[in-house]
Amino acid sequence: MNTASVSRRYDGFSIALHWLLAIALIGIFSVGFYMADLPFSPQRLKLYNWHKWAGVSFLFLSALRLAWRLTHRPPALPQAVTLAMPGWQMWAYQATHGLLYALFFIVPLLGWAYSSAAGFPIVLFGVLPLPDFVAAGKPLAELIKPWHEATAFALMGLVVLHVAAALKHHWMDRDGLLQRMLPGKP
Repeated sequence: MNTASVSRRYDGFSIALHWLLAIALIGIFSVGFYMADLPFSPQRLKLYNWHKWAGVSFLFLSALRLAWRLTHRPPALPQAVTLAMPGWQMWAYQATHGLLYALFFIVPLLGWAYSSAAGFPIVLFGVLPLPDFVAAGKPLAELIKPWHEATAFALMGLVVLHVAAALKHHWMDRDGLLQRMLPGKP
């Protein structure tokens, strides 16, 4: 398929938010994965605070991205691409995007709830105290923690699937679909 068949790109703001959130997500997940098994120390506390600040910032940017998407319709998949995709791929495309958006909110909200339940309030950037999402309580914290971890891993799994699909379209199908979300000139 010719790359000229893909004529409509995402707008610049959507592209910028996409890549900003992608980079942030990789950083947040990497720090979360690394800090989870560290012994109690000032370094661990520093990383936990950074992770919480980044998670709240990610939540805000996700809300901005969702609001933008609801008010600025994304370009439709080119007809040549939709005709070439088997039904299961179209279903996977739609389900993956829907689950990604859901997890963009679920993961940080569970993290906020876990932090509140564990009795460690979030003070955004060390300046702005955020309200507790739930009441403090060790049993609740122990219940929420594995959900935060599991949904974070699910989110990263979907990101890997999303990247694999984009690379498949770019390298195997050669349909130019990836170009719609790359920064730079069309």
